[in-house]
Amino acid sequence: MTVPHVSIQTADFDLSAEVAALRAGDGGVGAVCAFIGTVRDFSDGQAVAAMELEHYPGMTEKAIEGMIDEAVRRFGIRAARVIHRVGPLQPQDQIVLVAVTAAHRGESFQACEFLIDYLKTQAPFWKKEQTPGGARWVDARSADDAALARWGVAASNR
Repeated sequence: MTVPHVSIQTADFDLSAEVAALRAGDGGVGAVCAFIGTVRDFSDGQAVAAMELEHYPGMTEKAIEGMIDEAVRRFGIRAARVIHRVGPLQPQDQIVLVAVTAAHRGESFQACEFLIDYLKTQAPFWKKEQTPGGARWVDARSADDAALARWGVAASNR
């Protein structure tokens, strides 16, 4: 069975199962780097009771696949897996998984960071937080744009 590079889903994911599937049958893997992003209960000075994520089906997956291809080109990684959840989420829920395999740790760390920097600003997702003051859409932060810029990628408006 081939592991898809990108999954956009409402269901939660299991880190161990995802990494095992990504590594399966590849004896050249010497390093695995994984990042999991979770819903915080506090953001921009307000409590967050819930978050809802939306995306453009098809467009989102294609955009992320393109950045995985770029990570392979830049860092020579062996494989990558990105899972991003959509729909309603609660504080402490897992939102995103980026897992990367490579021959060596340096490439795996760099590619993982490159991919999450991309996801934070460029992937077509929209986040809405539920706060005591009401619902609010979450904008990309300038710090996220700066993180992406260090890879030589200019942030574009979504």
